[in-house]
Amino acid sequence: MSAKRVLIICYYWPPAGGPGVQRWLKFVKYFGEFGIDPIVFVPDNAHYPLIDEAFEAEIPKNIKIIRFPIKEPYRFAKWFSKKKTKSMSSGIISEKAPSFLERAMLFIRGNLFIPDARIGWVKPASRFLQKYLNENEIDTIITTGPPHSLHLIGQRLKRALDIRWVADFRDPWTTIHYHKSLRLTEASARKHKTLERAVLTEADAIVVTSPGTKKEFSEITEKPITVITNGFDNALKAPRRPDEHFTLVHIGSLLTNRNPKVLWKVLAELIETHPEFAAQCRVKLVGAVSEDVLLSLNSYGLTNYTEEGGYVAHEEALQLQKNAQVLLLVEMNRPETKAIIPGKLFEYLSAGRPILALGPAGSDIKTIIDETKTGQFFSYSEERQIKDQIWNYFQDHMQQKLEVDSASIEKYSRRALTKEMAQLLMG
Repeated sequence: MSAKRVLIICYYWPPAGGPGVQRWLKFVKYFGEFGIDPIVFVPDNAHYPLIDEAFEAEIPKNIKIIRFPIKEPYRFAKWFSKKKTKSMSSGIISEKAPSFLERAMLFIRGNLFIPDARIGWVKPASRFLQKYLNENEIDTIITTGPPHSLHLIGQRLKRALDIRWVADFRDPWTTIHYHKSLRLTEASARKHKTLERAVLTEADAIVVTSPGTKKEFSEITEKPITVITNGFDNALKAPRRPDEHFTLVHIGSLLTNRNPKVLWKVLAELIETHPEFAAQCRVKLVGAVSEDVLLSLNSYGLTNYTEEGGYVAHEEALQLQKNAQVLLLVEMNRPETKAIIPGKLFEYLSAGRPILALGPAGSDIKTIIDETKTGQFFSYSEERQIKDQIWNYFQDHMQQKLEVDSASIEKYSRRALTKEMAQLLMG
């Protein structure tokens, strides 16, 4: 059987850092084992809030990559406020009353750039790709978002050439948590909904990363929807060098609306009432942390127990996960985040350390943690249970028996997930 040639249209690609780049980088890395010949179409000179050049080493040498110029509005916005622009492009929006500049930038972002700030890439990229597809034999095109404007490229190519199109959603569209922060007018909100429905009904197949998103999209379209989650890469091996202290480690961004005050309260109480816990407890935050989170930590007296590491390269993050005593996973306490499964969850599974997860009741995160027996999930209202679980983890740590007996995690390996994606593309 000859290999299927697929064109992958994506925004995040090395040297971009962060979780957005990893999904399709890993698919491309393993596609050759399953009869898929990928060609990758990415922006040239893109504005990436995070850079991790180490990812470039994982790109297969024989992969064709087409880079096409993009004009980024964020490049012009940073002339007015470089710090605010970087924060907004990273998703950090303060809970405090926004300044006039912040309100203006949010209004412009939400209402003049629909569905997102990369909309200006759609027409020129579509014209280029239509010519490319006419001159080259491609079986399927794939668009992956966010940014969801890339799905509009797939829509244009589908309409012009009637080529098979798979739309991959790493996150929801109009129900994503930050959507309400964009200060949308009624007309803008309707336009988002219209574009979302058009993409979901015109694509030949939809791929999502969680059962919750599948349920949500099933109310909009009758097209087939497949859940293929994110995962972990077995090829990345790091020996464990366990932390000496009782470390609770969070990898990734802790944004303003992802501020687990109930966790900080519980830790403060345990520190106050148990001297042995106070001597051992360390909170490690690795990644972007908003000012609001830091202020909350200070208000609970946790500043001296907290280590803020900032963004680190992916391989260092993997090492920190393995070294941790407990891994923290924090999702926003909002109904619309039930369908969000952070990519770091799967790397946490691979790290082999117990996971303490917080999120909204009914979250898809709980299903995976329960299924794999890798930790405990709590809603924000379960303060007593959170406190008891941390104390149990601490006692096991002191007795040097804090371990996790995980099960069924191999199906979340990048190679296994790539096999699933390849089977879909072969169909």
